[in-house]
Amino acid sequence: MKNRNFAHLSLRALSLGVILAAFAIACSPIKKGEYANGSATMYCDDGFRQILQEEIEVFEYQYPNSAIIPFYVDEQTAMDSLLEDKTQLVVTTHELTQDQIKYIKDKYRRIVRQRCIAVDAVALIVNKDNPVSSLTLDDIKGIIEGKISKWNQLAVPDDASIRLVFDNQGSSTVSYMREKFLGENGKISDNPNAFAQKDNAEVFDIVKRDRNAIGIISVSWLGSDLQEAKNVPVDKRMEDYAVENDTIATNLTTEVKILKVANPVEENDYSTVGYMPYQAYINSGEYPLFRKVYMISTATKSSVLNSFYEFTSGFIGQKIISKTGILPYHMSTRMVNLQ
Repeated sequence: MKNRNFAHLSLRALSLGVILAAFAIACSPIKKGEYANGSATMYCDDGFRQILQEEIEVFEYQYPNSAIIPFYVDEQTAMDSLLEDKTQLVVTTHELTQDQIKYIKDKYRRIVRQRCIAVDAVALIVNKDNPVSSLTLDDIKGIIEGKISKWNQLAVPDDASIRLVFDNQGSSTVSYMREKFLGENGKISDNPNAFAQKDNAEVFDIVKRDRNAIGIISVSWLGSDLQEAKNVPVDKRMEDYAVENDTIATNLTTEVKILKVANPVEENDYSTVGYMPYQAYINSGEYPLFRKVYMISTATKSSVLNSFYEFTSGFIGQKIISKTGILPYHMSTRMVNLQ
């Protein structure tokens, strides 16, 4: 009996030793250039799903002992999850306020790190058979307000109603368009011809099928380069991402028509010339519908989430972003493919 108890105690001691050793490794400081092992969850606005999926796949390939488990949600849910300490990493289009940073520090004793990783454009898309090719900001405002509700109000010989489709109410894309065209308290859903979808993929699919639909979507969903890259094994993609050049050519999808947008103001002599949401025009500001994309971390520096946070703003992480059609924030872009 005494020997059995001794064996039982030895097993418990060994188990405790393994746990303590693993804990010590997980909590050991990560030096510059090193990446932490382990797995963790993060939340991302659904508009940037395309970006994050590729970032995670390449990160996990390069660091096979690390795993990131993403949840694609609306922006408000992502921010609430960070403030409730349900996650320590999110991707959104808004930075935390100083009050929110203080709240997280006081309540959870966590340090907030937030970094712009990209500049995204909000695109308007229509069916390939729709004759409209360009809109002004005033046209867009009229459509969102519901004052422009028929296609013939846009000089199109068609009295069909304009069907405005967008992703869910809490998304960053909807928040951006609401704040820009309706004010902070406005609601796109008040427009009787506006229809919320589950996510960006549904918006894209409806516009492909419906000649009278106009969709509001992140341009990161429209870059065809990344879609084509998915057919290439990840090790081959890594070779391309590792090439150090700053000249990026990005094609946009031809499955739908992407509208040019004009912004006639005094600074451009009230020009009605419209611009596509190409990287160069996002960079110059000639394409007027753009916003910054932030990654916000409250994770410790020795965690896998912080390693991923650093990866996304490194060379490979930024080159992946460039493949989606939006503008990487930490990487210059000198060329685009103008179709």
